[in-house]
Amino acid sequence: MIRGKAAKTKVKNKAPAEIQITAEQILREAKERELEIVPPPPKQKISDPDELADYQLRKRKAFEDNIRKNRSSFSNWIKYAKWEESQQEIQRARSIYERALDVDYRNVKIWLKYSQMEMRNRQINHARNVLDRAVLILPRVNQFWYKYVYMEEMLQNLSGCRQVFERWMDWEPNEQAWFTYVKFELRYNEIDRVRTIYSRFVTVHPEVKNWIRFAHFEEQHGFLANSRDVYEKAIEFFGDDYLDEHLFMAFARFEETQHEYDRVRVIYKYALEKLSIENRQNIFKQYSLFEKKHGNRFEIEDIIFNKRKTHYEDELKQNPFNYDLWFDYVRLMEDEGDVERTREVYEKAVANVPLKKEKRLWRRYIYLWIYYAIYEELENKDYEKTKEIYKFLLDKLIPHKSFTFAKIWIMAAKFEIRRKNLSDARKILGTSIGLCPKDKLFKEYIDLEIQLREFDRCRILYQKYLEYAPHNCITWMKFSELENILGEVDRARQLFEIAIDQPKLDMPEVIWKAYIDFEIEMEEFDRARNLYERLLERTEHVKVWISFAQFELLANKDDHQFGILQARNIYQRANKSLKESEKESRLMLLEAWLEFETRYGDEKSLASVRKQMPKKVKKRRKIQTDDGTDAGWEEYFDYIFPNETENAVHLKFLEMAKKWKQNQQQENTSNESS
Repeated sequence: MIRGKAAKTKVKNKAPAEIQITAEQILREAKERELEIVPPPPKQKISDPDELADYQLRKRKAFEDNIRKNRSSFSNWIKYAKWEESQQEIQRARSIYERALDVDYRNVKIWLKYSQMEMRNRQINHARNVLDRAVLILPRVNQFWYKYVYMEEMLQNLSGCRQVFERWMDWEPNEQAWFTYVKFELRYNEIDRVRTIYSRFVTVHPEVKNWIRFAHFEEQHGFLANSRDVYEKAIEFFGDDYLDEHLFMAFARFEETQHEYDRVRVIYKYALEKLSIENRQNIFKQYSLFEKKHGNRFEIEDIIFNKRKTHYEDELKQNPFNYDLWFDYVRLMEDEGDVERTREVYEKAVANVPLKKEKRLWRRYIYLWIYYAIYEELENKDYEKTKEIYKFLLDKLIPHKSFTFAKIWIMAAKFEIRRKNLSDARKILGTSIGLCPKDKLFKEYIDLEIQLREFDRCRILYQKYLEYAPHNCITWMKFSELENILGEVDRARQLFEIAIDQPKLDMPEVIWKAYIDFEIEMEEFDRARNLYERLLERTEHVKVWISFAQFELLANKDDHQFGILQARNIYQRANKSLKESEKESRLMLLEAWLEFETRYGDEKSLASVRKQMPKKVKKRRKIQTDDGTDAGWEEYFDYIFPNETENAVHLKFLEMAKKWKQNQQQENTSNESS
């Protein structure tokens, strides 16, 4: 038994669904699934003329209404015209197309449909008239022209088709239109006409590929001379500025197929000469392959030479200040042996003067000039050119006020000497030391005069050299040596005296040693001993003391024992003098003294020196960085001399510690044995 109304269903979750379905989506899905099946319109059979007229009237009214609603919808016009055509009302269809063209005569589709209708209904003259009007109004629409020539060719109206092509070509259309014309004439084997078309075509579209097509046409039909003539005309047409590597490669391949190998080489070489650097890579590749197949070793080497040359030119075009690359380039040209071309490369190289007057930038550059001068002198024997190079370098190019190159002055002078122009060589070197004096220039000038035995000139040059650099000890030594060789001992000694009295010397120990050696060589031992004493007044260097002691042995070689005593006295004086100096210096002295006593002394003297020898101990000290922070500890060795009070206590402590350690080791050994 039902007690009442059923309880209402309650919606527990009232939140909106994650995916919302719209009415548009429902309708679209219904359309896709074809849920609404619309029955097709019923077929209507017309069997009466009145009924047909009524049907046509209703259809025309519907089409006219559609056109009236939207005149710019050309699909309505086309549908209308097609319907009239289906009703065999060609004149009405023609009228509809004309009305559509009045609306928009630029509509290509209307013109095409119009012409197709005329052709379908075999209205050839009408179709020709439509297409003729189309190409007059819209001559740049290629579809009209294609349709026109196709119709004429299908009708076998070849003359008419050719006329249409000529009218089309007068508008200079794209390449494909010209190829269509060419193919038309080829179909009827009109070779001369095709040649004429190609001649016009390559002037309208002057691309390299079109000239190559023209040449291929002549080749394919057996006109080899004409093909060669086309390639030559193409090279002449493009000139030197617009040549392309593909033209030369095609020309070379043609000649290779005709086994004209000499012509191929001429073509490749001409291309390498005329083409720019960027356009030569494929030429080199093809040329190399050709020579590997048909050439010899010399021709292959010539290709390699040209390839390297092109590489250098390409790199130098990007960076003309790469002097190392210029060196490689000029060496390559020198190896080839062409003097004029080598000179041209040298001139191009030296024209790249460094932009700044800094010697570091000029060092590599100046060697280009050096190589240039050597090349002209040794290879070409052109001495006037060599002289011009040196003169230009020294008089105009090198900024001597900022810096100079002694090497250039010297090379120019030696060149003049080789040409036996001694006065010019002296003039060059004299100008150099007057304009920009340098040690090397003075030395070379002095060496020249010494070789010529012009000693008075040498003296003058040495005086100027010492005025320029009075601190140069080597110069003082060389000057004194010259005077000594010439027998002027007093002059040499006086020069040494002047030298050691100079307030500033670059190597004073060298000049003192040379002076002492000079006196020893002259066997002036008293003078040498006096020099040692004077030197010790200025410096108490340990090496001076050791050398002084060794000198005493040499000076008293006739009385050997006296010499030993004198040397021992020097060592004793030195030991006393060096007590307050660095420990390393005193240790060096004691070691030399010990060696001396070992060789010349007795047991007593030897024991005396050994007693004074220091002991080497290891110590530790703190390390600090530059900013003053502690960086840990380091170990170092120190020397403790026995005659120092503080050090003696320290040594005694160390000896006691060492002795205690030995006793401990002995006790441990005895305990283990028991």
